Amino acid sequence: MSIPSSAHPQFDPELATALALLPADIGSTITADAIPRLRREHVREVSQQMLDDAGIDAEDVVLTGYDGAEIGVTILRPTGRTGSGVGFYHVHGGGMILGDRWTGVAALFDALHRFDAVAVTVEYRLAPEFPDPTPIEDCYAGLVWMDRHAHELGVDPDRLIIVGGSAGGGLAAGTALLARDRRGPALRGQLLMYPMLDDRNATTSSRQSDGGGPWSRESNRTGWTALLGERRGTDAVSIYAAPARATDLSGLPPTFIDCGSAEVFRDEDVAYASAIWAAGGDAELHVWPGGFHAFDVFVPESTLARRMIAARHDWLARILGAGVPAGASDDMP
Repeated sequence: MSIPSSAHPQFDPELATALALLPADIGSTITADAIPRLRREHVREVSQQMLDDAGIDAEDVVLTGYDGAEIGVTILRPTGRTGSGVGFYHVHGGGMILGDRWTGVAALFDALHRFDAVAVTVEYRLAPEFPDPTPIEDCYAGLVWMDRHAHELGVDPDRLIIVGGSAGGGLAAGTALLARDRRGPALRGQLLMYPMLDDRNATTSSRQSDGGGPWSRESNRTGWTALLGERRGTDAVSIYAAPARATDLSGLPPTFIDCGSAEVFRDEDVAYASAIWAAGGDAELHVWPGGFHAFDVFVPESTLARRMIAARHDWLARILGAGVPAGASDDMP
């Protein structure tokens, strides 16, 4: 018996229960008209008290982004840290249209202590006011800045990992492609959390994604249209804007990709890992059964989220050749 492609995969029971208790707007469709309101309602995710409690120092820096414009980055490091070591370059999510450099970055706090690391999180400019290529070029500019200032930041340029979730995962993947093709910073790895990679919105998981949970097929169309305008879905889209369009994924750093089985990005994420393998590359892929988009953010204490976070940590430890300090928690990016 054939199964219609619109059949929605079942959610993990624990996640389904939690999803029903989350605010209703988390699962609502985002339209272009809603973007200004959502930005007005946005609250910075990280307070000074949160930084103090986590033992993290923050320093803001202004640098030159695309077309000579100024963009901001924030440097995050454990209080009292000295020496040189791991560097994380963080690209935030938000569907290309929402968020700021603080969005999602708290997930790195434990990693900074665990790996004695420094993070730089970038304030790339958002669509639709700043369409492609501005966001990806801003992200690349920030990576180049971090690499060039590695010594003063206390970062070993040979231990630099790019990290991003959702839209940030797609931009991180595009930034890694730019670094490869421009012979830019050498990345030790790329950690792509449920990345947004394909503007065509044509996969089975995309068609299945309007059955509840954050970031629907229609919201995805809104984000890509804001970024690409009339180019969305055409042959005029760059591989750096939509990395799923790349036909050659050779020469990339070791890659970690995860996603849920019940989310819009499942199939494009699986395809991206498969394309890296086809090119002879190193990729680790996790598809978490019953997971909706960004369930680790919305339900971080769930069993599945803890497993997801632990898998990321294990991969980072292997890539970095680092052990886990005694007493370190499993709350990883």
